Amino acid sequence: MTGMPGAGKSTVTRLVAERLARSARLDGDFISRLIVSGRVGALGEPADEAARQLELCNRNLCMLADNISDAGFTPVIDWVIPDREQLHFFLSLLPSRQVLFVVLAPGIEVCRHRNTLRNPRERFYFDGYEGLDAAMKRELGDVGWWFDTAALTPEQTAERIVREAGHRALVDGAGTGRATP
Repeated sequence: MTGMPGAGKSTVTRLVAERLARSARLDGDFISRLIVSGRVGALGEPADEAARQLELCNRNLCMLADNISDAGFTPVIDWVIPDREQLHFFLSLLPSRQVLFVVLAPGIEVCRHRNTLRNPRERFYFDGYEGLDAAMKRELGDVGWWFDTAALTPEQTAERIVREAGHRALVDGAGTGRATP
């Protein structure tokens, strides 16, 4: 599950995981923060080190998802996948897995507002909503299930994802597959 900061990824992935019989929620932010000393965020500098650490995080998320799946649990990943290159990398690391790609897309203003409602320690200070939104739509607008959740509660969103993602969000190894609206 992906989306812009404030889209509801953390809340909804937790609720989705709770509704599945055997599941685990994998938080990309948590995995990224396993690096304590020398950590460079995805948008940080130097850019080459940020890219290296982003790739490491992606590898770790996929390896963990693979291991969890092998143990009979459904991994539910919470992470920003901003472009097709990163999606293809994910899919290349999960070649034998069925991948459902859900983009929570409540709109920029809803994301900004939801971010202000967070505990100040959990807010994401980000001023690139317009650029990220445009890039995600350009790069990934034809992939997976773009789910407008602006008028839904997190519980309603999770219920619909559990009920409908199997036929709306399936992507193949090439990162293609657009479900019906």
